[in-house]
Amino acid sequence: MITIKEAVIVEGKYDKMRVSALFDTAVIETGGFRVFNDKEKCAVIRELALKRGVILLTDSDGAGFVIRNYLKGAVPADRVKQAYVPEIKGVERRKKEPSKQGLLGVEGMTDEIITQAVLKSGATVAGKEQQPKSALCKADFYELGLSGRENSAQLREKLLTHLGFPRYMTANALLSALRLLYDREELEKELEALKKVYFDYKK
Repeated sequence: MITIKEAVIVEGKYDKMRVSALFDTAVIETGGFRVFNDKEKCAVIRELALKRGVILLTDSDGAGFVIRNYLKGAVPADRVKQAYVPEIKGVERRKKEPSKQGLLGVEGMTDEIITQAVLKSGATVAGKEQQPKSALCKADFYELGLSGRENSAQLREKLLTHLGFPRYMTANALLSALRLLYDREELEKELEALKKVYFDYKK
């Protein structure tokens, strides 16, 4: 089990069970959309964010991103980190029917996927100092062809797939995630490798 400083915010009790088995930290469930009207729950999340920071780990479907964006706007931006699970088709064992979009939720992910999602968010692991990767900015995104170009959306989509991130991520969300994973030189190498695989991309 990995001990981290930040509290992890998930959607439901089964998500909480999965994350609690992997990380030694506070794990709070939103109860899905119920959090929108739960002032006490929101107050707890805000307090946790101020004291130790929070990591948002919601499902990769549209509903998950609605909850993520609501919570992101409810706490100070510098106290929130984003953890993303990939879009994987399937049905959780306890369910008879798939979700509306047919995607597995956090509870349906493997231990490895959940662990990597949380760690990639920039979680503060006990005993390890966090070293920011770089100061990637929007100008880097433009220069690398990830924004402002004719095929930027196509390249971002393929990069999201390559990294195992959900397609609902905005360009700004992707930039925030990449800051934790790569410096400028590393990202350039990753994109060059990606373009060789997806040879139909034109600069």
